[in-house]
Amino acid sequence: MAKKKTVIEIIAMKSAGNKITMLTAHDASMAALLAGCDVDVLLVGDSLGMVALGYDSTVPVTMDEMIHHAAAVRRGAATAFVIGDMPFGSYQSSPRDAIVNGGRFLKEAGCDAVKLEGGQEVCMTVAAMVAAGIPVMGHLGLTPQTASQLGGYKVQGKDLESARKMIAAAEALQQAGAFGLVLECIPEQLARIISEKLSIPTIGIGAGVHCDGQVLVTHDLLGMFEKFIPSFVKTYVSLSPLIKDNILRYAEEVRHGSFPDAAHSFTSQIDLSELLARK
Repeated sequence: MAKKKTVIEIIAMKSAGNKITMLTAHDASMAALLAGCDVDVLLVGDSLGMVALGYDSTVPVTMDEMIHHAAAVRRGAATAFVIGDMPFGSYQSSPRDAIVNGGRFLKEAGCDAVKLEGGQEVCMTVAAMVAAGIPVMGHLGLTPQTASQLGGYKVQGKDLESARKMIAAAEALQQAGAFGLVLECIPEQLARIISEKLSIPTIGIGAGVHCDGQVLVTHDLLGMFEKFIPSFVKTYVSLSPLIKDNILRYAEEVRHGSFPDAAHSFTSQIDLSELLARK
């Protein structure tokens, strides 16, 4: 059985020049598949609100929902490094609330770390969580929980002032104790500068090739979410049409009585004909 990676080993992958692979998981079966493919980190992302729970954004997702799904991921992948995504409202009110909710991910769901969004404004919270023994990964650039404040789902850090602020925020998060940083939807040149300035790994999503690792929503990678596909997503296979075709085949066979056939049925070793006789 594979040995679970530690925070120290995740950080060491950067200095060793080993790219980090991260994908989202929301249930035990998917977690087992990803862990079996040697994915370095499983992120129980609040994207589950859109791809699994049917919300229009990540904002409605609750702590209880996140804990429920994170625990399932842990059961499916016992030796994976699992990060729980802190949902909107679970850490913004106070460092104390952030510690309590972050602690739930570790205690109730068995996560190894948590992730939260924000820059300078969350550094005090990150420092408090790390001091309490909760490993924290940061998230800069396009932060979906506050996308409306950013003008929607748009590339961030495109002008000099915002790029400088993002670099300063990245350095501040590292100083606060974050062990890694997701960079979402920023120019690849800016991601390269941040990655080179930091000693902790950067994980890119729509941030170019120079990050220390990459993350995608697994449903996007597999072509299983059809509402929209971000431009930075590479869809490696389109499973939705394949799934639909085979479900239609199943429904047709059931309706026509061709499923189940003899190969998918059981026969009795005793004569039951008398049970069919009328009284």
